Amino acid sequence: MKFVTEIGYSSPKKTIVRGHDIQDLVKNNTFTEGIFLTWQGRLPNEKERKMLDAILVSCMEHGPNAPTILSSRIVASAGNSLNASVAAGVLSVGEHHGGAIEQCAKLFQEQINQTGKQIVKEFEEKKKRIPGYGHKIYTTDPRTVQLLEIAQKLGFFGKFVKLSLEIEKELETLKGKKLCLNVDGCIAALMSELGFSWQYGKGFFIISRTTGIIAHAVEETVKEKPFRRLDESEVEYIGKK
Repeated sequence: MKFVTEIGYSSPKKTIVRGHDIQDLVKNNTFTEGIFLTWQGRLPNEKERKMLDAILVSCMEHGPNAPTILSSRIVASAGNSLNASVAAGVLSVGEHHGGAIEQCAKLFQEQINQTGKQIVKEFEEKKKRIPGYGHKIYTTDPRTVQLLEIAQKLGFFGKFVKLSLEIEKELETLKGKKLCLNVDGCIAALMSELGFSWQYGKGFFIISRTTGIIAHAVEETVKEKPFRRLDESEVEYIGKK
């Protein structure tokens, strides 16, 4: 069996990551820069690093009611190891939780030459929901607001961000209510501005949210009694009696 890779290798003498000695990276670079290097094959400039930093912070934690955290805490409460609990949280990333980054980035990158109006019309005709818009809690996602402010300051308010906001405006006109560009959709636009392929979409959410998942799994193990179960009032049986 043989693997061919451009990413890295290790030997008894040294470890190389995209042409950089790991010892030099440890000495001179941040973890965020390491992510950029590993995924894109080059080190970021200062503005790119700051933008990626902001993206990773934006979705690292959102409370225990999110599927990633809830799943992890339940598994931890049953007496499982940290890695099993973290895996449970990561496995809950799907189409409706974190997965919209990938879907939305794919949409932006493949249809960047279309207008927001054309894209909204196309999805409406197919009776499909545009990923990255709307939120169960927010009318305006505060994380999106902050990320866009940073993007404007750093010079990443480009064609993908403008398309994302154009779609938001068209959706509001069509639906008669605001379906905000949520943090997933915003990250999709910004990762596109940074030059990342849409295939990395879920990776942004996984790396960021794993921070919160680990914290919650440890807290559940250390501070809570085993094991979690629903109260009778939270379960309604509707089958045959």
